[in-house]
Amino acid sequence: MARGLKWGCSYKRTTLIVCSINIVVALYVLRSLYGSLYIYSNNDLKNVVNYTPDQINRMEESIQIRRANEPLELVKLVKQLNEELKTDEKAVELPMEVRRKITDEILQRLRSLNANANITEQREAVERWRKEKLLEVKQLIRGIGLLNSTILQEQTRMLIKALDSDWAVLSENIGLWMPTEIINQEHDDKPEGEEDDEEILPGRPVPPECHAELHTDYDGAAVRWGLTHHKESAADCCQACLDQAKRAKPGEMKCNIWVYCPSETGCYSPDIYQHKNQECWLKYAEKPKLNFKDRYSESYRNSHPNAPLIVPWVSGVVST
Repeated sequence: MARGLKWGCSYKRTTLIVCSINIVVALYVLRSLYGSLYIYSNNDLKNVVNYTPDQINRMEESIQIRRANEPLELVKLVKQLNEELKTDEKAVELPMEVRRKITDEILQRLRSLNANANITEQREAVERWRKEKLLEVKQLIRGIGLLNSTILQEQTRMLIKALDSDWAVLSENIGLWMPTEIINQEHDDKPEGEEDDEEILPGRPVPPECHAELHTDYDGAAVRWGLTHHKESAADCCQACLDQAKRAKPGEMKCNIWVYCPSETGCYSPDIYQHKNQECWLKYAEKPKLNFKDRYSESYRNSHPNAPLIVPWVSGVVST
């Protein structure tokens, strides 16, 4: 019995010793944590910048200046524009079928115009269609009112609004874009009574016997194909015509017309070929006849949209 009590007492002492050690370790850990927090707080206090009253006043003034310079009016305008844009986007919410029908009717109205109709005529045709359709829809809503159909009345009101106040938005939604017509006007700043300066051809001067005519294209049978016959100047082209007439054998056509392209960008012609700079055509005609002179007529340019205003060729009829 005595031995059992002794062992029991030793267990109790062991337990007390272990608990004491745990308490000491826990206290040490808590002290370490508290010390680290104190060190960090001291470091933060050391990093705090102390501003002088003058520096604080300057910072306050800068804040006031920034606030005073804020574009408040501009911000308000931007908000208003955003609201208006949102309103416009919601303004035309027509069904896809209705928009397709409107597009088809406008295209049909444009196709009914003359092929040479200008932009102004096209705009007027579209505007006439819009007014006619607007009147038609307004008359339609009266009949719908008699039927007392709320849905049809609402859809028709939307269509009236789209054709009237929201026409620009509807035009954009259906892809209708009518460009503004540009009218080119020629301005003559030359003093009154002063004659136009004579146009200068590149290269050496053309001899008088060549009878050169600017902006002129003569017709005739080709003696020398110009696409493969290039000369440095109009004078050289005329000389080639004179030389060919001298060397021509009996029965052969003798050149009596020369046609030259002096433009660096090439010369227009209604055929299928691209006529380049320095082309020299040698031709023959018993009675020389003009193809074009000075300017292409308005009717010709309407049927040939690629034609320029002024005839680019220079030609001459020589006596052989």
